[in-house]
Amino acid sequence: MSDAKSEILARIRTALADNPTPPEPTRDYRHTSSASLKDRRELLADRLIDYKAQVHEATEDTIATTIADLLGDRARYVVPTGLKSEWLPEDTATRSRFVDSGNTEKSGALSNKELDAMDAVVTSSTVSCAETGTVFLNSNPDEGRRAISLIPDHHICVVPEETIVEIVPEALARVDRAHPVTMFSGPSATSDIELQRVEGVHGPRRLDVILLGAKS
Repeated sequence: MSDAKSEILARIRTALADNPTPPEPTRDYRHTSSASLKDRRELLADRLIDYKAQVHEATEDTIATTIADLLGDRARYVVPTGLKSEWLPEDTATRSRFVDSGNTEKSGALSNKELDAMDAVVTSSTVSCAETGTVFLNSNPDEGRRAISLIPDHHICVVPEETIVEIVPEALARVDRAHPVTMFSGPSATSDIELQRVEGVHGPRRLDVILLGAKS
């Protein structure tokens, strides 16, 4: 061990000896909100649009048609095993659905190369935070493993209205931290290089969010 590292560790031990039990952090921020569903939906849509996502309204009666329109007539798309089949349009000669098993150790899981060849992915979501415009995926059966929502260039994400909350503490309370969590507030983008916005660097460059309400 180098002398510099030994000195740093010695200082840390000395500091901890003087203060063995750190004080409890103050958590006097809001943990719940009273915003109405209408207000939460409007705020989430506003935030997502601001982050360059496309937002659509649908009900259980119209969602299959909405997804068909977003996919287009010609598309090869992937879905997780737990996604509701009634949400999806019928396959055609030029539009086909592929189901990813979610387990790379068993048959039925698409390779990264196969996922890269897909035109789109359709998933549901766990919870969405209106205040930040953030959608959370928690690797549930209707969301799939992280790879399927990150590799295809187009992500169609269904947000059931009952999963929309206003603030971050409410969203985190609905997340199972024992499973991988993916959070996004728009299509993948970065402005790190010469302050020029580039989309699709770390995930899909196109994001369509469907706010799903009850049957009409």
